Amino acid sequence: MSSQPTRIFVSRLVGQAVFDPVGDQVGKLRDVVVAVRSATQRPRVLGLVVEVLGRRRVFLPITRVTSMDSGQVITTGVLNLRRFQQRSTETLAVHELFDRQVTLADGTPAALYDIAIEQDPRRDWYVSAVAVAEPHKRFGRRGTSHVVEWDEVRGLASETAAQGATHLLAMMDEMRPADIANALRDLPPKRRMEIVREFGDERLADVLEEMPEALQVEVLGILDPSRGADVLGEMDPDDAADLLGELPAQTAEELLGLMEPDDAEDVRRLLSYEERTAGGMMTTEPVVLDPSATIADALALVREPELSVALASMVYVCRPPLETPTGRFLGAAHFQALLREPPSTLVSQIIVNDIDWPRPEASLAEVAGLLAAYNLVAVPVVDENQHLLGVVTIDDVLDHLLPKGWREHG
Repeated sequence: MSSQPTRIFVSRLVGQAVFDPVGDQVGKLRDVVVAVRSATQRPRVLGLVVEVLGRRRVFLPITRVTSMDSGQVITTGVLNLRRFQQRSTETLAVHELFDRQVTLADGTPAALYDIAIEQDPRRDWYVSAVAVAEPHKRFGRRGTSHVVEWDEVRGLASETAAQGATHLLAMMDEMRPADIANALRDLPPKRRMEIVREFGDERLADVLEEMPEALQVEVLGILDPSRGADVLGEMDPDDAADLLGELPAQTAEELLGLMEPDDAEDVRRLLSYEERTAGGMMTTEPVVLDPSATIADALALVREPELSVALASMVYVCRPPLETPTGRFLGAAHFQALLREPPSTLVSQIIVNDIDWPRPEASLAEVAGLLAAYNLVAVPVVDENQHLLGVVTIDDVLDHLLPKGWREHG
């Protein structure tokens, strides 16, 4: 192994690119695997968790790392693509030790927020120090933060030690919901639930939408019913309906009763359709405008950062009411068409409506065929009276076309 910094803090490694010897990136470092055996035996670094293409997390033994610093990690090029499976003797530095409550040598309680690793003369890697923050002092004064040697704290080897999620959540702020869901799936259930409880409702809703069904049910099951209903209300209605469809009927009905009436009404409507139909896949919250709206109005709506790319790709012009089910559906305009016209132009002047849009009972194959035939990423779903009921986006179609449980095998 090449010359190394004497001490590397794990938080500076997370997210760094991992390269093979010729300089090609093979993934990103997501965690460090350590063995914490006892309070008297120095924790040893066993390897790295690397996220490769497809969000698959694999194990890279530390013996195959030729260079490691806070800028990049270089490997021998030999990478086993089998999904990382944590063993009972292994501990994830970031996901399981960060925010752990420990005790300093003088008995002062503290929270661990970073770990330093070093290479010894035999080229083995060990945990050499930890960064801790003492509790806040009285009168609003902040507690002391400092770095201490690994053996100056107690609690690293405790599986039952109390653990928060403040620093781990801060690291997750920059991660996409799908990446967070993938990381949580690989954690022990206890630690997973500690983190889940700390998410805000909106963030948790985004992450839940990216989880496998079994894990969604597990997470929802540990939440207080009133909070579970709030989280469901933050989810896209079609995703909330899919999740409730996995629950016992009595539990689903209880949660629907706790949701805001408008949110519950949308979800109930979606639950009335068969799963693999246009009605069962659609979302009830597309971008809808009335005939007097201008292109400037439409562009302002699709700029909304919370809107998914697929939903923002099309706007739909309808007569009032504009909430689904709307008044008569007049047509749709692709985002690209909006960019070609002056902002003062009425959207109704550029809409198209010469396609036989699907009814809610249309099959998955029919909807997929329309998307492919007309090069669309979203299609409106209308009833027999041409009222807009919702929109099916390509991500929902792919979710149903891919093998069941595909999220668990990425």
